[in-house]
Amino acid sequence: MTRRPLSALLAGLLSLAAVLVLTVAAAGPARAAGYRYWSFWESGGGAWAYATQGPATARPADGDVNGYRFAVSADSADATKPRPAPDFAAVCGSGPAPKGTKRVAVVLDFGTAADAPTGERPPAQRGACARVDEDATSAEALAAVAKPLRYGDGALLCAISGYPRTGCGEQVATTPSTTASPSASAADSASGSGSGADGDGPSVGLAAGAAAVAVIAAAAVWQARRRRR
Repeated sequence: MTRRPLSALLAGLLSLAAVLVLTVAAAGPARAAGYRYWSFWESGGGAWAYATQGPATARPADGDVNGYRFAVSADSADATKPRPAPDFAAVCGSGPAPKGTKRVAVVLDFGTAADAPTGERPPAQRGACARVDEDATSAEALAAVAKPLRYGDGALLCAISGYPRTGCGEQVATTPSTTASPSASAADSASGSGSGADGDGPSVGLAAGAAAVAVIAAAAVWQARRRRR
């Protein structure tokens, strides 16, 4: 029986290891479909809650806070909240509303440069106190403090205060890191560990490389023992 030289065996295993690592690296993070749009939020217990109806039908009460955030999100479960807290007093101050009117604090978060359409820069986030009729909708409160507004098909809110200039809920390619909340991204950076596809990619590649090295080492020991027999 002809034995393969140890050098030839090791060369073959090294080639296999390289193929495994390159295959994992080439796979890269999975890309998902996301949409660039304004999401609508309401205050609830001192925190933001994703609105269950649109601004055109929601009717906030005096003292409520409405929030709007522009970002790339896959769906309502993935939507990014406005960064400022829903603080009515900080926007509208104290004191009763004039008779027949109500005050609605409107918080506008224009998002980050990463979520902005090409060639556009998001304005600074801000809050404004809308003083409107008692039966006014959230859309009317928004129009009172944040014109010009732009709407698309199905009353989809496309632009607030003219931002963005173009586009309306267009689909974009995203990775999990694109739509991660700022706090989650900061935590990942501080700990030095990633999550989702960005975190799994390098760790899987390293695991594959380590496994290949272990196989090579075991093969070398096995071949050496056979030679000594």
